[in-house]
Amino acid sequence: MEFMTIFLIALVVLAVVFVKMAVVIIPQSETKIIERLGKYYATLSPGVNIIIPFIDRAKAIVVSVRGRYGYSTTIDLREQVYDFDKQNVITKDNIQMQINALLYFQIVDPFKAVYEIDNLPNAIEKLTQTTLRNIIGELELDQTLTSRDTINTKLRAVLDDATDKWGIKVNRVELQDIIPPSSVLQAMEKQMQAERNKRAAILTSEGEKQSQILQSEGEKASTINRAEAAKQQEILRAEGEAQARIRKAEAEAIAIEKITEAVGKSTNPANYLLAQKYIQMMEELAQGDKTKTVFLPFEATNMLGSLGGIKELFKETGDK
Repeated sequence: MEFMTIFLIALVVLAVVFVKMAVVIIPQSETKIIERLGKYYATLSPGVNIIIPFIDRAKAIVVSVRGRYGYSTTIDLREQVYDFDKQNVITKDNIQMQINALLYFQIVDPFKAVYEIDNLPNAIEKLTQTTLRNIIGELELDQTLTSRDTINTKLRAVLDDATDKWGIKVNRVELQDIIPPSSVLQAMEKQMQAERNKRAAILTSEGEKQSQILQSEGEKASTINRAEAAKQQEILRAEGEAQARIRKAEAEAIAIEKITEAVGKSTNPANYLLAQKYIQMMEELAQGDKTKTVFLPFEATNMLGSLGGIKELFKETGDK
């Protein structure tokens, strides 16, 4: 009786163990490769799956955990990131530098990831390093420092094409750090400082140039304004003199008319005006300190005769 009890208990335990080994629960975004008697049998989908214990077994795959390689029967189908160690690369102009790359990839075909490559993480790392060396070797230092997007695009295209046979989809590649040698960094700092000094000198010279241009334009405008003012002044002065002469001529014309009315038409008014000019001139000559003798031209006798006639005319006019 006791033997039967022990046998039944052992049988129940074996059944529980058998059922536990036969039922495989796969979480979402994960899978397992099942081999039956050493041959590929199935790729398990998320949820409950039934296998035959001791005949079916999960195929182990190499995985990378915190920089170390290990084995796991579970294949993660989510996007993963590999942070590779810094590696030395040489540019086209023979500058050695260190570059650290980040690789974002996803397993899209578990069968190929298991059977087409032995050590998937190591293969991806080495492929990334060699491809990165080839791309950097085609670029000069300045292009390497300023063309991260171009390098990322080229690297992703090459890796995506090369890893397609492994069932891998490379989604994104990022260059995390680009570290040139210290001597190159010092030279770059000096170059940047020289470039800043150059820009400052250019801006200063441009400012001085603009200042001189503005000053010369101001002097030009001032000279033009002064010339224009002088021109307007001369025009106004000439117009004033012309108006004065016109008014003087008009006044003389009126005076001549008055004289003509006074002396009558028998006497020439021009002789009267000429006599006035002679008398005024004689007065000015006689007022000089050194003038003691006044010489009159012979033609002045006619003028004196005219004065006598004018005197008689004034007498007659006075009598009237």
